[in-house]
Amino acid sequence: MNVSFLQELLNTVAEQGRSLLPKSLFREDPDRGLQALVQALVSERGEASGVAIARQLLHHYKLLKAKEREAFFRYIAHTLTPESSRVADAARAYLDKPSPGSLLNLQKAVESPRQEFFRRLNLAPGATADLVAMRRDLLGFLKKYPELTVVDSDLRHLLYSWFNRGFLVLRRIDWQTSASILEKIIAYEAVHEIKGWEDLRRRLDPADRRCFAFFHPSLIDDPLIFVEVALMQDIPGAIAPVLHEPAKSEPIENPTTAVFYSISNCQEGLKGVSFGNFLIKQVVEELVREVPSLKTFVTLSPVPTFARWLEKESLDAASEVVTEEDREVLTSLKPASWASSEQENAELKASVLALAADYFLRAKSADNKPVDPVARFHLGNGARLERINWLGDTSEKGLREAHGLMVNYRYELKEIEKNHEAYANDGPVACSRAVKALLRSPSKTKSFVKTVVQPEPPKALAPPKKSPEEDKIEAPAMPKAE
Repeated sequence: MNVSFLQELLNTVAEQGRSLLPKSLFREDPDRGLQALVQALVSERGEASGVAIARQLLHHYKLLKAKEREAFFRYIAHTLTPESSRVADAARAYLDKPSPGSLLNLQKAVESPRQEFFRRLNLAPGATADLVAMRRDLLGFLKKYPELTVVDSDLRHLLYSWFNRGFLVLRRIDWQTSASILEKIIAYEAVHEIKGWEDLRRRLDPADRRCFAFFHPSLIDDPLIFVEVALMQDIPGAIAPVLHEPAKSEPIENPTTAVFYSISNCQEGLKGVSFGNFLIKQVVEELVREVPSLKTFVTLSPVPTFARWLEKESLDAASEVVTEEDREVLTSLKPASWASSEQENAELKASVLALAADYFLRAKSADNKPVDPVARFHLGNGARLERINWLGDTSEKGLREAHGLMVNYRYELKEIEKNHEAYANDGPVACSRAVKALLRSPSKTKSFVKTVVQPEPPKALAPPKKSPEEDKIEAPAMPKAE
């Protein structure tokens, strides 16, 4: 069905439903108007009136200031909760006589009313985008109000269902794409800043460049994630040649390597919501259909948390990773100009690369996954860690976040599913022999690392010599809409 037609239909339903409801629910500035709308939405009503209430509630929410939005979330956190007596009765009934029926009753009893609230809120025209924006606000309040975690859990649970891979549509972005989408590509680029329209054109228009984006039917012209690709002959080890290479007017002859040099998530409100695995595989398959000569598929990826991790380990006197010799050598990283004056410092390079290998292959977060967020994404998508590149990004951001390191993740079509399954089941991280060789004591890493045998990698492009970075709490009163 045409999406715009569906939105118009829902608007019509909302208008008809509004006529069936008390006018008091639609006052612009009632003292407890939003609270009344919340209670009206979760009560038993017909769908037409539900659409009208949901639309009005979202309208009121948009008028609220930050403090008032905090109060809104705290209100639903403390009022829309399972009925404790009903949960207890259902639990006793199940324990006394376990059966499919008693289990179903227990599941119904423990389900949070907030989930049904958000489901009904999603009935309004355009509500999915509004709910994504609403979660963006919610994420900003979690640190101050930890009790809101239960609200985020409920909303995230629904977003997982609404934004699974089966709903996503892959589209190519080029210079003929609508200006509204291109503007969002500029705004959403999170890896390598796009400095205006000419810079964007350099990434979209040349014959050796591609860009693909995933869209959701409910966010028609707003991408969820986009991938920038360079078609080359070799695996690059530095970003500057990729970003600043002169544009080619003619297609590159039989390119062999597709380089995914920037992958950006666009919606802050979908943070932590997985779009499913194998998104990059879908892009790879699209490229193979268009350019059959492509045989190698790699990323040139940032390492956004390496410098922070290294500093923490260096300050830890009990660290089993950073030695006293490392601490002495790492003092060379302090001067702002170290990347240009210390390029030939073999001692510094050896220490940083060895520590980086430890960071990728041994350092784990609480869920026993790699601490690096980019690694989690690509390993989860079935890639292997191919190479760690010294001085791959000497921009201010690259030096600040990763001491200039960049990495290549490699996607082998025949290995993607196997690598993904190993990673998903807490198996070893897939990596090349070259990466494992950087470890000082590789024998201690057998249970964490899966060495992948591969042909000798093509020679990397030379990096540039220099570049210019629950206690009991009373439910709060509801705010007024401004």
